[in-house]
Amino acid sequence: MKNIVILISGRGSNMQAIVEAQIPGARIAAVLSNNETAAGLAWAAERNIATDSLNHKSFDSRLAFDEAMMRKIDAYQPDLVVLAGFMRILTPEFCRHYEGRLINIHPSLLPAFTGLHTHERAIEAGCRIAGCTVHFVTPELDCGPVIAQGAVPVFDNDTADTLAARVLEAEHLIFPQAVADFVAGRLKISGNRVIRSPDATVQNTRLLA
Repeated sequence: MKNIVILISGRGSNMQAIVEAQIPGARIAAVLSNNETAAGLAWAAERNIATDSLNHKSFDSRLAFDEAMMRKIDAYQPDLVVLAGFMRILTPEFCRHYEGRLINIHPSLLPAFTGLHTHERAIEAGCRIAGCTVHFVTPELDCGPVIAQGAVPVFDNDTADTLAARVLEAEHLIFPQAVADFVAGRLKISGNRVIRSPDATVQNTRLLA
């Protein structure tokens, strides 16, 4: 059984998708947040998943917060740490500590549109296809090796909100699949490449809507 710790900052819809997938061989050991009022914490607690929070505003530096969060995470002996809407830029120390077992989902087709406001930027750039990316986390923001991508069309009448809703549906599909592949040993990181076994369920890129 693989222990998974999920980090969230808000409602944690991707966390919910992973929990509800009931991934064989996976144990959701804890859901942690930098926001004690995050709605996802209450959702997880209702399902008897351990929860905890740590207010980043209580720390003098980003590193001090990350070190404290690492201590909380490590108490659950994680095989995988999942960033599911965890709205923090992580220090290199944090990334190195969980190297090879830290994954994130980003709401764009990386390497396009790293950082924030991805949907607005995709529309402004005239993109006809947008999407999301599951990737291993490295110290360089949103630049880790790609595990899977889900692509969706961008329509002429799209707003940032309507595009975000379509991308979120893709996130809820590919993120649990990526976690399942990691847990089952069907994917791993080697240098700056993701190695997949032939029976991996996630794909490099696919159009989902």
